[in-house]
Amino acid sequence: MKKIFLLVAVIATAFVQTGFAQHDHNSEKAPALLPLYYNIKDALVAGNANLAASKSGEFVKALNTADERTVSKANKSSLLKHAGLIAESNDLKSQCEHFAGLSDGMIALTKSTKLSAEPVYQQYCPMKEANWLSSEKTIKNPYYGSSMLTCGKIVEIIR
Repeated sequence: MKKIFLLVAVIATAFVQTGFAQHDHNSEKAPALLPLYYNIKDALVAGNANLAASKSGEFVKALNTADERTVSKANKSSLLKHAGLIAESNDLKSQCEHFAGLSDGMIALTKSTKLSAEPVYQQYCPMKEANWLSSEKTIKNPYYGSSMLTCGKIVEIIR
């Protein structure tokens, strides 16, 4: 009887560990997206179109490996579209236009999936009428860069 209980305990432990391992594996894919998104934002803040294109390419590669249980098919498609268009362009104005769409998708993902242990600040530019995410409270507007660097406000803190 003791052998049966021991066998059942070993098998149950194996299944539980496998379940946790799969969960951890899937959740590792999405958190990497937020720092990559921040890299794109920072490149736009700096007015560096080449860097924004390069960082968007990295974002696309990471997103392509994300599990559909973490990033919905529709949101993934939208994120890929906008990040891809930023990656293909060297025109800062065009990149900023697509960054608004990328930001909308990232905001939705951040609200549905815990992407960071730290607070994520949803910020808003009234001139552009568009949002973006930041890891810090300080406003650094990616839509207008140095010409209107501090234009904007925090509209939500996502925890």
